[in-house]
Amino acid sequence: MEEYIPALETFRTVVDIVLVFIIVYVVLRLLRGTRAVPTIVGIVILSLLYWLAVAQDLQTLEFVLRSAVFYIGVLIIVLFQSEIRQALIYFGNRLRIPLFRTGKSEGRSIYDEVVLAVTTLASAKTGALIVLERAVGLRNFIDAGVKLDAVLSYDLLVTIFDPTTPLHDGAVIVRHERIAAASCFLPLTKNPSISRELGTRHRAAIGVTEGTDAVTIVVSEETGLISFIEGGQIERNLTTKQLRKLLIDAMEKPYGDIEEPKEEDESAADQLGEAESKATAT
Repeated sequence: MEEYIPALETFRTVVDIVLVFIIVYVVLRLLRGTRAVPTIVGIVILSLLYWLAVAQDLQTLEFVLRSAVFYIGVLIIVLFQSEIRQALIYFGNRLRIPLFRTGKSEGRSIYDEVVLAVTTLASAKTGALIVLERAVGLRNFIDAGVKLDAVLSYDLLVTIFDPTTPLHDGAVIVRHERIAAASCFLPLTKNPSISRELGTRHRAAIGVTEGTDAVTIVVSEETGLISFIEGGQIERNLTTKQLRKLLIDAMEKPYGDIEEPKEEDESAADQLGEAESKATAT
């Protein structure tokens, strides 16, 4: 029995190292390209200074750095609450028990309704902002808007964003394949790297995806370009087929693997492509 103890300890050590490696790798991926990177560099520099102070017996510097550790921890939580929330959402979505996964929508018709409406709005250069809720609830934003709880349809989306209607200003939030609310106002992104070409509508679309796992679709009223935002990352100047693929992949990603498109899905994409061509021609 004793001969198996060293092997067991070795196995535990390997598992321990692998888990630490996975956590560090995921954290680095989440931090890459964000404003947290310069802060991490600063923390590393302070750690090196503390090590130097201990090694060289610099008592005053060591005392100052040791006293600042608590306040630095609180400061990190306050400054990077958005990044921390995104990390928790990331882990939560991937550690979800399969038993609680939601089934896929039948025929994916809801996506076709959204894409066709967005295509029509883009051809008319009508500004639009559509938010699709996923695992993290958007109740705060829904309660602040005009509640509808209506069946999602092409006609309703186009009507809501008509500039002559009172609900066109703000975002539409889609929840459980229904339009939960319209005229909702969202927090603006504080990311300094965002292009100055993007207006308030795009910044709001990016901001809500930084604090939640929702995805957003934006139509620019100046250019008619279609954009898709997920996790604070924006894809601009999309075609109908590109938007449909991004939307389906994003909405079904947390709930299971993506299936290959069936013949009926391909025909739906073709119909949307034809609708886009007709709308552009008119």
